[in-house]
Amino acid sequence: MIARGEVVVPGDKSITHRALLVAALSDGRCAFTSPLAAGDTRSTAAALRALGIKVGPLSPRSVSVTGAGMRPFRAPPPARALSCGNSGTTARLLLGLLAGHPFEARLTGDRSLSRRPMARVTEPLRRMGASITAAEGERLPLAVRGGALRPLEWNSPVASAQVKTCLFFAGLAGGVPVSVTEPVTSRDHSERLLRLLGVRVDVQGTTVTVQPAERIPAFDGEIPGDISSAAYLIAAGVLAESGELTVRNVGLNPTRGGFLRALERMGAKVEVVDRWTSLGEPAGTLVARPSGLQPVVVEADEIPSMVDEVPLLACLASRADKGWTSVFRGVGELRVKESDRLALVASNLCALGVSAHTEGDTLMVEGSEAPPRGRVVTAGDHRLAMAFAVLGTVPGAAVELDDARCVAISYPNFFRDLAGVVHPS
Repeated sequence: MIARGEVVVPGDKSITHRALLVAALSDGRCAFTSPLAAGDTRSTAAALRALGIKVGPLSPRSVSVTGAGMRPFRAPPPARALSCGNSGTTARLLLGLLAGHPFEARLTGDRSLSRRPMARVTEPLRRMGASITAAEGERLPLAVRGGALRPLEWNSPVASAQVKTCLFFAGLAGGVPVSVTEPVTSRDHSERLLRLLGVRVDVQGTTVTVQPAERIPAFDGEIPGDISSAAYLIAAGVLAESGELTVRNVGLNPTRGGFLRALERMGAKVEVVDRWTSLGEPAGTLVARPSGLQPVVVEADEIPSMVDEVPLLACLASRADKGWTSVFRGVGELRVKESDRLALVASNLCALGVSAHTEGDTLMVEGSEAPPRGRVVTAGDHRLAMAFAVLGTVPGAAVELDDARCVAISYPNFFRDLAGVVHPS
């Protein structure tokens, strides 16, 4: 295979969610270029509209939001639930904002989202004073009645940007300070954006404190490209036999850089050029070249910076030096994503002829020279579909996906872009 060409990937999903939600709290019209226009972010936009926020059409080119102040939402009709679709980010971050509003709202999700745990946010929100009732196992559907909230100091048992952002948003809507301590630092998109807009954000080690704000000014900016989407094309460039592949305008937030750091340890030839900054986020252009790969050991404290890319790194590890094993420790969080990613990564690699297995929260993948051949069960998980599609570009591979359409959750044009830059020799 030859890698050749340039791609601009969709806007960052995490930043798009946060820009939309923080804009709702602003005191004017906000405009963003290059947002992610996909299933998950459309769920956030639709929920905001249902709560009375003026949100323009969400396209890959731009979106506008007219904020209505620090408690901007109107109560939805009692019979109307707010659908979060497949988006855990929508559910958890919106729940935080709703906790500061004095009315009841109901949140629902699709079958996959309804299996994902919400206790990690409902428990601290209840401590702040919100009333929340949820389905068995603290899952969706759930109802929240917010109002006057108490300040919170929370020791989170998991490093999760969704958890801490949910609580920060509750504090902003409720007008109280919130402090969150994590085992290790998770992605910091929320802290960067809030600090840029004048909100006081204090960081001491892995503890972040957000103080209440009287107002958030209207703001504009370009959403950097999603490193989690760019990763698949970069990986395809690394696996190619020849050529060079360029991905422009990619977000390079250090708390999301674990994938690139792991690639470097594996011997991958990836260069960063043309750096710039928007919305407090560093960005640049990535250039990938074909590379021989070495096995890698990824420790648990690295996982928060690459959690979405672990399935892809596991696929790359299967092409590392034959007979050598790559180890990914502390990846238990993959069990509660859109699917049980941990189990499916291992079982799908085995189905393709790769030696892979799990031991507790550790994943082990042995390198191989044999072309991967077989059928992949995605369970409707976009990350799995894209990771194994990239593995399917290896010469001689025959990888069949049971569901290719699920990539629309985060990267609607993924297969078009992949075919545009990876060509037969």
